[in-house]
Amino acid sequence: MERIPFGIRRLDTTIDGGAPPGSLVLLSGEAGAGAREFMYTSAVMNALADAEPDLFDLYYGAVPEGAATAPDVHYVSFTAEGERLRREIELVMDEEMADAVADAMTFHDLSPEYFRISPVPRDWYSARTTTIADLGGQEDRTSVPEALGDVLSAHAADSLVVIDSLTDLISASGEDLAWSDIPKLLKGMARAAHEWGGLLLVLLNHETLTDERHGQLIDACDGTFLFEWESGGSTRARTLVVREFRGVLSQIEDEDIVQFETEIGEAGFDISDVRKIR
Repeated sequence: MERIPFGIRRLDTTIDGGAPPGSLVLLSGEAGAGAREFMYTSAVMNALADAEPDLFDLYYGAVPEGAATAPDVHYVSFTAEGERLRREIELVMDEEMADAVADAMTFHDLSPEYFRISPVPRDWYSARTTTIADLGGQEDRTSVPEALGDVLSAHAADSLVVIDSLTDLISASGEDLAWSDIPKLLKGMARAAHEWGGLLLVLLNHETLTDERHGQLIDACDGTFLFEWESGGSTRARTLVVREFRGVLSQIEDEDIVQFETEIGEAGFDISDVRKIR
């Protein structure tokens, strides 16, 4: 496998089919700017390729030469549950697509580990039933990092794994881990990802961080996509900037691309315009 598609066709074709296997990519966004929608679209499109090939062809088309979708898709959440995830995906994408991947994505609920040292009543998060997929990682663990590590070690090889979200993990620092442990954890994940050969997407709301801390996280990952709002006159537009991506950024620079203008449609996250250096 030479590349793993992100599931956003115009982006994938621009970067030679998608991400190199073994990549850890940070999806760093302002609130509502498209990072979460990007994550949902990547997960659904990769799952749809095997679950419903006809629907995949309708909404995405042919996979670029030299690329192959991930055979397994795993969704890791620290705070949400499966039914809520499904409802959110249906708000972003066509309901037919959400239904088609209901059993093709494996959902891992780490809320018991996340909320165990908190004022949140246990019965608010202890139920683990979901219609998205079979739950992974049911065994009791002692910390959030251990729970996450167990899921990745068991399932990340040759798979697409989305982690929702690093912001939640950072907010738990001081209990199971300190801030200084967060960049180290990402660097460890990036190192292991090269052996796993899959693709890891990690969601982050960078508005909650200082520039220095945000920079430390960017430096720990193979690639970073920045999702931001841009205002022009009376309108606002969602934009995507490839801040860093080892082995990929040079292809975008060769095309003189500065920024992607994006939109949310029935097929989820999409690119509506490409801004180039004039």
